[in-house]
Amino acid sequence: MPSDLSAWRHVLETIVAGSADTDGAHDPTHLRRVWANAQTLLAHHPQADPLVVMAGCYLHDLVNLPKNHPERAQASRRSAELARQRLAEHGFPTARLNAVAHAIEAHSFSAGIAPCTVEARIVQDSDRLDALGPVGLARLFYTAGRLDSALAHPDDPLGQQRPLDDRRYALDHIEQKLATLPQLMQTSAGRALAEDRVAEALQFRDAFVAQWQPGTSSA
Repeated sequence: MPSDLSAWRHVLETIVAGSADTDGAHDPTHLRRVWANAQTLLAHHPQADPLVVMAGCYLHDLVNLPKNHPERAQASRRSAELARQRLAEHGFPTARLNAVAHAIEAHSFSAGIAPCTVEARIVQDSDRLDALGPVGLARLFYTAGRLDSALAHPDDPLGQQRPLDDRRYALDHIEQKLATLPQLMQTSAGRALAEDRVAEALQFRDAFVAQWQPGTSSA
């Protein structure tokens, strides 16, 4: 059984490599960024168990169902179950398995499970931070393409005269979901980072609209 974080990280990456997934928005680079976000947040929460957090970050998408899949809300629970099984096979500390499983279950926006531990709060915030900023925007449009969504509404890209619908128009997702993430963050450090990244997303949105429909502004 590995005894330090670097050794366990190798084990976790091996587990992830064994799960076939062609979703570029939830690939190994996403997992590494989530863990990088978590390390920033861990610096503000010394009481948290970094091994639990790292396992949650790397294994939270073991079962990754498309956003339009009818059982999408069950993906995090399935990921938790599979993670528990894979970790046990590699000799992960039994006393920490429940904490990892809860962090994985609670990370998902669609599952609606409240994080009850500091580790779960960190994993949830860390995953949501990767939906923001330049990489988050790239992931947004990549996913929209997979769902055959349009880039934006042809005549009302900001949704001023219509209900927002991010399943039909990718740009709507910035206002409909991404802009709400700072207030949903579970940690103060995560909230501060999210606010900065949302500001970047809104700047992008306004620049996009200026080219998409000249003469239109966010005012």
